[in-house]
This record gives sequence, C-alpha cells and structure tokens, in this order.
Amino acid sequence: MALKKLKPMTPGTRHRLAPGFDDITESKPEKSLVKILKKSGGRNNSGRMTMRYIGGGHKQKIRLIDFKRDRFGIPAVVKSVEYDPTRSARVAKLYYADGSKAYIIAPQGIKVGQQVISGADVAPEIGNALPLSKIPVGTIVHNVEIKPGNGASIARSAGSFVQLVAREGEYATLKMPSGEMRNVLVRCMATVGAVSNADHMNESVGKAGRSRWRGIRPRTRAVAMNPVDHPMGGGEGRASGGHPRSRKGLLSKGKKTRHPKKYSDNLIIARRKK
Repeated sequence: MALKKLKPMTPGTRHRLAPGFDDITESKPEKSLVKILKKSGGRNNSGRMTMRYIGGGHKQKIRLIDFKRDRFGIPAVVKSVEYDPTRSARVAKLYYADGSKAYIIAPQGIKVGQQVISGADVAPEIGNALPLSKIPVGTIVHNVEIKPGNGASIARSAGSFVQLVAREGEYATLKMPSGEMRNVLVRCMATVGAVSNADHMNESVGKAGRSRWRGIRPRTRAVAMNPVDHPMGGGEGRASGGHPRSRKGLLSKGKKTRHPKKYSDNLIIARRKK
C-alpha cells in the first residue's frame, strides 16, 4: 500500500503523509462479525477518572478476528480486504467451504479470490496457518501463538513479522520484531507471511485534531506542572525538571521493571537490541 503526500492546502495537510487505501476492496464490514466498541473515557465503574488523556474520538466497531485459525482442513476463499479502525493492519474476510465466515489479519500480498487453509499438512504459502513444527526453517511468519490453542499474540501489528531461525526438540527458536531470540513450543500455530500495511509507520498525524478523532487527549508535560502534582514540576522560570522520573518518583531511564523470576526467562535466548 502506497502513501500519498497531500498538498499544503491547510497547515494540517502540510508535510502530511496519508494512507492511500489502494489495497482496500470493500468499505462496509460483515454485520455478523462486528460489535460496537464501548468507550470508557478513562473512567472506572464508579465514574472516577483513573486514566488521563483518554476520551472522545470517533465511534468505532470492533472486527471479531479469528486468531486461533482452528478450522483445520477446511479451505476458505478471501472475499475482501478491509480497513479496521481499531488496528493498524488490514483485515481479510474469509468465506469457508462449510459456509462460515471469519476475519483474519491480512498478510502482505494477499489477493481477493485466493484460497487459504490451516492445518498440519498444508503448504507453507502466504495466508496459510501451520504449527511451527511443519514450517520450513528461515520462513517469515506472523500471528504466532505463545501457548498452544490460546490464539496468536505475537506479530499482529502492521508490517511486523517473526523469522523461524531454528528448531530443536519440542521448541522452535524465533527472531522477534524487537530482535529478541526466543523459544516457543513447536505445537504453536503461526501464519506464513508478514502483516499487511507496512507503510503505516511512515504516516504522519498532521494536526492535533486528528489525535482527538482517535480518542487521545492532550498530554500535559511534567515540567509544566506544580510541585504538588509531579516531582519534575515547579521551579523559578523554565526549570529543566532534573532527571526524568514518573509521577511516583521512580526514575524512568534504566530502571528494570521486568520481574526477576518471570516464567519466560529460560525461554529467552538473547535479549532485544537496544
């Protein structure tokens, strides 16, 4: 999908890189596969604000995505590639041979009319879902499970992918989008290919109002607050605020927040690249 550079007709369109939507083939979603997204406005069940900078935004409908791909051996035809307002990737609508319908995360290069299938004995082609034990080493995959049968949780955002670099015993070694090398059980499912809409990272918001459409309210800088509100607030004139820290006073740079005895420590071979 290509980006388009808008003409500077207004300050908001100057330097604006907007999505081209060339890959979208249908504008209306499948009614049976959507539900209304309820907005909290940052309030909890008592009506008190617990999260700042959330509120407003355009009304959205959630597309119900099939992350498990557990209709094994049943072929499906790609009926359309659609926009999803709640995620960065495109979604593909599938019509299965048994009459059921589903949305999946659209892989890069998927075409309308293409046939996809999931199962252990299917070909490792774009859009097909297989266990990691059946995918050739070196293959680019996305939509990867961490726990078998729980549904995909790795590499689901626009343009992301994971590379299968090795396989030994009951574990497969994956190179994550962050550069981390990690072991995952070979029984976990993965979809062949990278996620669509890789140009998403180059889009520019353009103006403050577009953040408001997305439900993001303006964020107050800590140094602009008073000392009662933040450790970095106050001071005469424009003070720097000192070392960056959180509202609770915890230093934000270099402090380890990972649990020292997390269960996945022995599955991580190499940490991410900084």
